[in-house]
Amino acid sequence: MSFTKHIFVFCFLCCSLFANAQIDTTAIKIKELSIQEGIYNPLSPSKAAFYSAVFPGGGQIYNKKYWKAPLVWAAIGTATYFYIDNGNEYDRYRTAFKLRAQGLQDEFTRDDGSLILSTASLESAQTTLRKNRDLSLLTGILLYVLQIVEASVNAHLLQFNTDDNLSIRPTFQPDKMLVEAPKVGLSLKYSF
Repeated sequence: MSFTKHIFVFCFLCCSLFANAQIDTTAIKIKELSIQEGIYNPLSPSKAAFYSAVFPGGGQIYNKKYWKAPLVWAAIGTATYFYIDNGNEYDRYRTAFKLRAQGLQDEFTRDDGSLILSTASLESAQTTLRKNRDLSLLTGILLYVLQIVEASVNAHLLQFNTDDNLSIRPTFQPDKMLVEAPKVGLSLKYSF
């Protein structure tokens, strides 16, 4: 009794795997018309890259991904801020070092002649601030290039067909060589 139930359930599952719903032909016709009318634009990625190169975030706005533009501005603005801040601090310590080398009083020397920072500390601060300034510049350039690449790639990907008609079809295939000792296997086929 239970064996026949299992066979019935197995046959029911096999038959139900190939059941299909009706296909909406209007959606297919609309997609065909949109391709024929020229919605596919092969120059769109280069336009997005150009707009991003001229104005950071412009390619994201061109791609209608408006939420990405403030992120680009914040990232590049942060790198610019740290570049300017580290540059100003470097100039401050460099000026103090030059004044001290000439025997003049700098901002890190008290009125009585005692030192707040030693000359070695001024040199170390200059080295650190110069490295931080250069790293900020490199980060800003990298972010600038990355936002151009992101706009171009996003424009490429916007032109792909991403409809919901993705399906998986499992199929069962008997082994024709071993008829007396059947094997059960499962094969999955997917198509786009």
